[in-house]
Amino acid sequence: MKHMTQALAAPAFAAALALLPAGPVAAQEDEGDGFNLMEEGARLFMQGLMDEMDPALQELRDFAEDLEPAMREMTAEMAAGLARVLETVDSVRYYEVPEVMENGDIIIRRKPDAPPYVPREDDETDAPADPDEAEL
Repeated sequence: MKHMTQALAAPAFAAALALLPAGPVAAQEDEGDGFNLMEEGARLFMQGLMDEMDPALQELRDFAEDLEPAMREMTAEMAAGLARVLETVDSVRYYEVPEVMENGDIIIRRKPDAPPYVPREDDETDAPADPDEAEL
């Protein structure tokens, strides 16, 4: 997430740099024709915009940093179960959106127009003989 906020700030920074004069010599040479006034106005506008955006970007960075440990923990806890689900299904596109029941069970129904399910060979050897013994 930290990289995402940096990626958002980079284009604004690049645009502001593009509007800056090449150096003090360029500013002194063109003083009389008004273009420098427009350039300076655009630079000041971009600087003001960046100054206004900075607190929001910092808040987004802080939020992402706070969220990162929880996301890592959730990913670690779910990895084994999710891997087993993905090994079991033949293709995600053949299934409906998971449905959470009142008791907390999650049901993933196969779509009616999906081709018949053919279990993989390794699925049959891993499956317990008694369905009551099955665990996730």
